[in-house]
Amino acid sequence: MASDVVVIRPARAEDEREILEVLRSVWSRVSEPGPERPADAALFDERHPVERFLVAERGAQIVGYVAQAPASPLESNRHVRHIQGLAVHESARGSGVAVALVEAVCAAARAGGARRMTLRVLGHNEPARQLYRRCGFEVVGVLPEEFLLDGAYVDDVWMSRPLTDADGPAHR
Repeated sequence: MASDVVVIRPARAEDEREILEVLRSVWSRVSEPGPERPADAALFDERHPVERFLVAERGAQIVGYVAQAPASPLESNRHVRHIQGLAVHESARGSGVAVALVEAVCAAARAGGARRMTLRVLGHNEPARQLYRRCGFEVVGVLPEEFLLDGAYVDDVWMSRPLTDADGPAHR
């Protein structure tokens, strides 16, 4: 069915409201150490320009997004990109949208000259950790008890994957 087809595309400024709706619809302490975004909060800003976002669109509706950025401002580190955020609307979960977004952002980073993609995920977010493992990410470090969320200490897990064939399989 054509309405089931998901298209991954670069975000546009006019997508901001829909991306924020997706983000707010899935926000929880399982996936986010920071506070819930206020309804009037902006998504795109100097640190998060629209050019760093990809969206998943089904029909005329945005059902997910992923954002990436250089891992640091250092020239010596420009070959590493970092996933800054990933969210998929509940209605699109389990349909491959998250994997498609991760693979698309990795391909875009590779096309831009990156050799490695990194990310951080909360230790108790097992569904996200499983997703990233399926996409070829491996744990490269853990900051134990990095966050205190709702009275419980939660680890910050760092994951990474190569983006070049020379470093091994890009997708497992």
